Amino acid sequence: MEIHFPPDLQAKIDQLAIETGRAPDKLIEDAMAGYVAELAATREMLDSRYDDLKSGKVKPISRHEVVAHFREKSAARQATTPIHCRGRRVTRNTAEGIST
Repeated sequence: MEIHFPPDLQAKIDQLAIETGRAPDKLIEDAMAGYVAELAATREMLDSRYDDLKSGKVKPISRHEVVAHFREKSAARQATTPIHCRGRRVTRNTAEGIST
């Protein structure tokens, strides 16, 4: 099989081959092997999740529920994230009580 890459990608492959001392075709072979393995694992995971949804084992979550969950999580985190007030490190809850 022969594969042609855009010049900029080919240059990166050639440079990596020089740096690693490996042949460009072996670099591509390793990259593709990793990609195909990752793709197969992702496909298997997605098929499993779809089967769980289809069987009723899990229930779908609406976009609105997801957004609400992450907004609540973000707000909770911001409430306890350290900030600096007059050179002192304080939480937002503490800072609200400090007069400037």
